[in-house]
Amino acid sequence: MEVNREIDEKYMRMALEEAKLALEADEVPIGAVIVADGRIVGRGHNLVETLIDVTAHAEIQAITAASATLGGKYLNECTLYVTVEPCVMCAGALAWSQIGRVVYGAADEKRGFARLEGNILHPRTVLSSGVLADECESMMKDFFAKLR
Repeated sequence: MEVNREIDEKYMRMALEEAKLALEADEVPIGAVIVADGRIVGRGHNLVETLIDVTAHAEIQAITAASATLGGKYLNECTLYVTVEPCVMCAGALAWSQIGRVVYGAADEKRGFARLEGNILHPRTVLSSGVLADECESMMKDFFAKLR
């Protein structure tokens, strides 16, 4: 899959818009979009509190939407853009979906999957990080600062 910083930033801004929807709903502000052939086929934001469901992460919402749009469970021709590094649960779901590429903004030092030894993503998944990281990180920091 081709890596283009300008395109990555374009879609990460769309993921940030999803994160803002989560923020407006008093959810942890994480947003995600899944892109195939230059179009968004799935989008999501955290709905954990709204749905009272610990699995209702942005990535899971986006995977479900993309699979429904595309009519299949494998997303090997797709790219996920997510504002924060996926957790282990979401990385596992991404592995099962065989997503082609994962692009995230801010690292998650506490719960991010990259802290684990070994790659839990699908072996052919391309990983990119740090896209609009400052914006993604500041949204999270502001959210948690208001909780304290």
